[in-house]
Amino acid sequence: VQLVESGGGLVQPGGSLRLSCVASGRVSNVLAMAWFRQAGEKTREFLADIADGDGTSYSVSVKGRFTISRDNAKNTVYLQMNSLKPEDTAMYYCAARELGAPDYDLWGQGLQVTVSS
Repeated sequence: VQLVESGGGLVQPGGSLRLSCVASGRVSNVLAMAWFRQAGEKTREFLADIADGDGTSYSVSVKGRFTISRDNAKNTVYLQMNSLKPEDTAMYYCAARELGAPDYDLWGQGLQVTVSS
């Protein structure tokens, strides 16, 4: 399975962005998909995930501002980000967890989101 993200860029504080992640290959093996981010040398941070049954979970830092969703027909997962703050600036990564994997084992290349005036 390959994951390709798009939709990053520069946005002003308070603005919105929508990230997309398209999965290709043996997507039938994917049980859940998620978004993470990493700011500089900080530890990669879990943001949100969506399971096969459409159950979702969010980190405290983004709950209420970010929304994860997916379009199964397009094999695409989205992250709608609203009310962005400068501290949301980071590299954002899409991840997938395959059948049998204990954790997220597939990663996209990442994309930059910068929140600045």
